[in-house]
Amino acid sequence: MQQDNTSGQGETAVVPPEIRGWNWGAFLLNWIWGIGNNTYIALLMFIPLVNIVMAFVLGAKGNEWAWRNRTWQDVTHFKSTQRKWAQWGLAIVVLLVPLCIAIPMTAMKQSDAFKESLLHIQKSPEAIAQLGEPIKAGIFVTGNISTSGPDGRAALQYSVTGSKAEGTASVYAFKMGTHWQIKQLVVDIPSNSKQLILVAPK
Repeated sequence: MQQDNTSGQGETAVVPPEIRGWNWGAFLLNWIWGIGNNTYIALLMFIPLVNIVMAFVLGAKGNEWAWRNRTWQDVTHFKSTQRKWAQWGLAIVVLLVPLCIAIPMTAMKQSDAFKESLLHIQKSPEAIAQLGEPIKAGIFVTGNISTSGPDGRAALQYSVTGSKAEGTASVYAFKMGTHWQIKQLVVDIPSNSKQLILVAPK
């Protein structure tokens, strides 16, 4: 170990200027990175609201804390290890973010509320005239579905496409027992400046 290696010496350790800067591994992996780098302040990520700020603090201060809290062979070793943390963090984000989006969307598209509303659009003469057949739903679905016992409610929005035009469907539905009832269904078609009110709110 070199004499000027100050790593692992705690708060008073001098941090080499060449390692100062943003730490993507600390920002993306936060508490996992913290445990791996003996920086246990990262466990504050488990505190609601504090975690929002803490992720950015870790990104900004991560290099300094990791240098002071753990012994490294030299600056090269430190940079190499932190680069690997950043690569792992990026890989996890690239995999998890699409997954976190896809799972809720898939669940919503499999729901009876979604299927009932799409079927209503596909059978509507007005929608067929404006959109053209066949009418299909787009990939993305936003909104929420909540159930409590036999009851539930859904607020969904998704794109619909036909042979003539595209539109956006906005749906409000309620569940009573085993049946979902569409309470409001509107399809906006920007290209025709049309708004089809297929089910009007009561």
